[in-house]
Amino acid sequence: MDFLSAALQQYCEQHSSEEPEVLKKLNRFTHAKVLQPRMLSGHLQGRFLSMISKLVRPKTILEIGTYTGYSAICLAEGLPDDGKLITIDVNPELEETVAHFVKEAGCEKKIQMIIGDAYQIIRSLPHTYDLVFIDADKPNYAKYYDLVIDKLNPGGLILSDNVLWSGKVVDEKALEKDKDTQLLDAFNKKLQADERVECMLLPLRDGMMMARKK
Repeated sequence: MDFLSAALQQYCEQHSSEEPEVLKKLNRFTHAKVLQPRMLSGHLQGRFLSMISKLVRPKTILEIGTYTGYSAICLAEGLPDDGKLITIDVNPELEETVAHFVKEAGCEKKIQMIIGDAYQIIRSLPHTYDLVFIDADKPNYAKYYDLVIDKLNPGGLILSDNVLWSGKVVDEKALEKDKDTQLLDAFNKKLQADERVECMLLPLRDGMMMARKK
């Protein structure tokens, strides 16, 4: 994920809005107590998610992949008082942590966490969405996209994280041998070819694909 030098990363963070205090606490907690803390969005990406949400001004958000709830809280910053964010994760062990920090952030009325198989849950949800964030199991990105594109309102945005896969998508050996790299490369090509959306791939952290429904 380290495309920028540590000095440049620090400079970007210093010249971006600060994390709210609750997110600083969640960041520290995740790095101290939870496995694979690299999965946390973190300061810079978190402020990006918050900014995008505030620009889109969504009433409904769907997040696929909750982890410790950092990105959900960031995205919820752009919701109106009656807005709703549904976040889905397969891991019940983090549900209590998410609930604690969501409440501390004052978002308990806006954020609903659902534990289970995202593929099955999304199919059962009756809602349509203005903003979708995909940050779950990488081999199923294309399946999730196919499920949510018809639930996305016109002008809505789908954000997909980790699409550069630590730079492996331009590594010929990884493209030849690594299944996840192959699938993410195919996912990026799929969105670029989909005439229903306009897309832009940003080299933010581990790669963020933005797809806006026409």
